[in-house]
Amino acid sequence: MTISVAITWILFLALFPITFFWMRRAWRIVFKRDFSEVALKRGEAPPNPEKYAPYAAAINLIGAGIIIFIVGWVVLYIAFGVGGTAPDYETWSAVAGSTIWCKFFADFILSRQAHPMVIKKRGKPASAAEKQGQ
Repeated sequence: MTISVAITWILFLALFPITFFWMRRAWRIVFKRDFSEVALKRGEAPPNPEKYAPYAAAINLIGAGIIIFIVGWVVLYIAFGVGGTAPDYETWSAVAGSTIWCKFFADFILSRQAHPMVIKKRGKPASAAEKQGQ
């Protein structure tokens, strides 16, 4: 077994837990109405997570669906020879990798939309004499 074969298997097997976590997150949002993982920014949920829950569920479902398709395509072709054209390593790894990155970016964008940027006004800095008088 060469190192490239080992890395290929590691990358392929890593798709299973990724898909599981994304599907579980979508399940929690859609069916259990658990919004604790919706649009987190530094571990903190937005003030109104139910507003952003459909978008978070869609991001997770689309990402998990694409990964399930890729895993199914590779497994069906290797095991049974069905599934259309042969899924070469470059194709399925590129689609899976692009999906993972797009999902991360979409989650990041959603979290930044849910937590609007607040610009704090700076007051006049207190002098050392004023601080001692307090």
